[in-house]
Amino acid sequence: MTLAMTSHFDPVATAVSRSSDWEKGETFRAFLGTAEDNIDLWTKGYERARVPDDLVARIEAVPGEWKWLVLSEDWCGDASNTVPPLAAFAEAVGNVELRMLDRDQNLELMDEHLTNGTARSIPIVIVLDSDGVERGWWGPRPSDLQAWFTSAESQAMEKDDRYRELRKWYARDHGRTTIEEVVAIVERAAGVGGIG
Repeated sequence: MTLAMTSHFDPVATAVSRSSDWEKGETFRAFLGTAEDNIDLWTKGYERARVPDDLVARIEAVPGEWKWLVLSEDWCGDASNTVPPLAAFAEAVGNVELRMLDRDQNLELMDEHLTNGTARSIPIVIVLDSDGVERGWWGPRPSDLQAWFTSAESQAMEKDDRYRELRKWYARDHGRTTIEEVVAIVERAAGVGGIG
């Protein structure tokens, strides 16, 4: 089975203006105000989010202003585990802003960011520079978790058991891996150090 990539960085292929998409986006808090599904998961995930000091230092060392445009839906379990920590992180640093778009209302944009070139998996985080130019994207899960999820071991499990393990992984990680992987995309786009 092919493993899905979770971060995509190609400065030539992704150098597309997403300013109009950015302008349509809403803040995370506005999104929470309109969510109908999994409200408790989204809210508690945001309230419990940890903002790792080492990742704050890394992103604040990157020159420029950065925008994270998130394609999501309120019913998505992966999104309710990854987006709240990203939102809390973006609010805690001085050079990142996060906005959200509903996937189902932005299918053209979604179809440019398919997992394995075929799946409309979410969430997708599109990294934009200060001019609104796409510099890379991430999604739908942290790389280690996605590798496990698509493995023969995981796929052999009953669906309920597989998703229980997925939730345990997210509970142990507290969003750190997602934040770290998105920060690494920003670092690569800016041509600065860091891992990834």
